[in-house]
Amino acid sequence: MRGRAYSVDLRERIVRAVQQGMSQQQAARQFTVSVASVERYVRLEREGRELHPRPRPGRTVTVIPPQEHEALRAQLQHYPDLTLAEHAALWREGHPAASASTLVRRFKTLRLTGKKDAGRP
Repeated sequence: MRGRAYSVDLRERIVRAVQQGMSQQQAARQFTVSVASVERYVRLEREGRELHPRPRPGRTVTVIPPQEHEALRAQLQHYPDLTLAEHAALWREGHPAASASTLVRRFKTLRLTGKKDAGRP
């Protein structure tokens, strides 16, 4: 697992140190970063690009945004005996697509439970 990105302030201090005559290896030791990181920051500065960290890959889209949580809560209360797949299908009728696994994650986040009727056919 990757650690957190170095701050822009640290990146700027590293570049400034190298520009003032410190070698890249010395800068790496002094700021406890890799030589490759120092090289990258110096190159970005030389090319006139920003020193901000790159966006991290992964899921960034929230399929069910917070403003729709009440609607999801209401659906679960109004239809307590639906299965997860049925809840997902019903949700898709009036909202952006959401899979059953998305709903389960949101139910957990909101601490919602759907008690099933054991006598349902």
